[in-house]
This record gives sequence, structure tokens and C-alpha cells, in this order.
Amino acid sequence: MIIETDGYRIDFTDAINAFKFDETDKTKLTYHGATVLKAVDIIAELPEAYLFIEIKEYDKPEDFHDDFKADKAKYDNFKWLKRYLKYKYRDSYLYRYSEDKVDKPVHYICLLNFDNALNYSMRENLHRELPVGQVSPRWVRPFAQSCQVLNLAAWNRNFTKWPAQKVTTA
Repeated sequence: MIIETDGYRIDFTDAINAFKFDETDKTKLTYHGATVLKAVDIIAELPEAYLFIEIKEYDKPEDFHDDFKADKAKYDNFKWLKRYLKYKYRDSYLYRYSEDKVDKPVHYICLLNFDNALNYSMRENLHRELPVGQVSPRWVRPFAQSCQVLNLAAWNRNFTKWPAQKVTTA
């Protein structure tokens, strides 16, 4: 099952279903209708889990930094992106909960064009804020089973079953 969106093509060879979740075409079956919430780019359903995938590519990734003391403007960009990615996941979870489609663990994967160190920092921040793998005493399941933040090279190293590549649009 090949999905192409936001300049990337990903082959979900073992997926039950995979589709562009932030669909804007009202005639498509995957269009979810409500526009007040954010949506991840792709949802893939595997036999044992769902993958929520968000893709972001920035022309100037050097404009993001996770150290307030080093550069406040770049740190503000980093904080903005962290909040944006957090709400993409949360809102998508609400959509899928409303569709009764969170009956399996959900894994969040962000494909960013940052270096490994910045991706690691973003992942650590998202882990705390979602929260990943944590449950309160009253919860039946974790809100997010896992969260990965990767660039294309790391994606292809870690997810060999789901090769990704950049595509150019005409």
C-alpha cells in the first residue's frame, strides 16, 4: 500500500489500510469533515497497531533550536513546532476515538528534516507532553504507545518494512 503526500512516498507493505488522513477533498472516503481540529498526514493500520504519521519539511531547519540560551528565536520556533506536533496527535486521536478507531495501540511517528540530535530532543519533549507510554490509575490504555521523531535516513534504517523516499512534484 503506497501513500504519497507532502513530498514523500511511503510503502506500507504489511498494512491492513493506509491513507492520507488530513484529506481536504470532500469526495474522498477518508475525508473526516470537521475542520476545527488538526490531523496527522497519514494513518496506517497494521494488524497489531495504528500508526499516526506527521511529515514536516522546512526550508531552513537551522531556524530551530532546543536551547533557549543559545538562540531565543530559534528556541521559540522549536517550542511552536513541539506544540503543533503535540496537537496534531491529540486532535487525530480525538477524530479516531469518535470514529471508534483506537481499539489498538497507537504509535506516533514524525518525519522531519532535522538532524538526529534535534529530532531526539523533539522526541523527548513530545514524550513528556503527550504523555507516551504512561497511564493514570484510571486509564484502560496509554494515550500514545510510542513516539518517534526521525529524518528520512533514520526512517529507512529503523522501518525497513516501510521504505520512504522523497518525490518531486511536477
